[in-house]
Amino acid sequence: MNAASPRPPAADPSRPSKVRIRHLQDAKDTGRRFAMLTAYDQFAAKAFEAAGIDVLLVGDSVGTTVLGYDSTTHTTHQDMLTFTGAVARSVSRPLIVADLAFGTYQGGGADALSAAVDLVRAGAQAVKMEGGHAILDQVRAVVQAGIPVMGHLGFTPQSVNALGGHRVQGRDHAAADRLADDALALQQAGAFAIVLELMPAAVAERITEVLHIPTIGIGAGPSCDGQVLVWQDMAGLSDFRGTFVHRFAEIGDELRRAARTYRDEVENRRYPGREHSFD
Repeated sequence: MNAASPRPPAADPSRPSKVRIRHLQDAKDTGRRFAMLTAYDQFAAKAFEAAGIDVLLVGDSVGTTVLGYDSTTHTTHQDMLTFTGAVARSVSRPLIVADLAFGTYQGGGADALSAAVDLVRAGAQAVKMEGGHAILDQVRAVVQAGIPVMGHLGFTPQSVNALGGHRVQGRDHAAADRLADDALALQQAGAFAIVLELMPAAVAERITEVLHIPTIGIGAGPSCDGQVLVWQDMAGLSDFRGTFVHRFAEIGDELRRAARTYRDEVENRRYPGREHSFD
């Protein structure tokens, strides 16, 4: 290591060198909260690994946050393979979960298994599917093949058209009961964790209490075993300002400031200088 190289962060003996599914279960059993963030590229993935984030989700949200689509339904299986590989090649400690893209698993267990196998070959250690009773056969097929499955209930972005837009789910007793039934069914089918998105905090708390597997909240209140955010929302790079999102930084402002300074220095002939030039 030369003098200009940064020192690697000191190892934390309380954190495993590689996060496995059992560590998330241990966290729930002992009451320790854990954090998950989306990641789609090597720079974000490496930064989040260095920060101690336990789980990286290569979400189909890459379609809306990176590729410019207006819905995750446009994200393709090939997109997911490309970005999953980018993250997997960049980090070693976090558990890497990848979304099954819209259309790759709705047809049945064989389709789900084929897509899940592709994602594991790309570097994922688990896959995520949206839905409850309607996808139990798919969950069972993938789990029985030895691939861990994370569920996703509440507002499910791939069903945005059927749900009538981005709306909080489970507001009445019947809807809350259906979510709880779906969660128990996913657990019975073999899911190792379930994301709970956009639902009343009391409903998420109820589901978290009845499940023995971890829940991961996003817009679902403080009672879930873990929390997840889209990293561009969390860091202030996107324009999204949902009620449930806390912006822990304003990277967008800083990026714009850097770009303006660069533009000004180029236009005013201050960059590049002699120190940036070769003799």
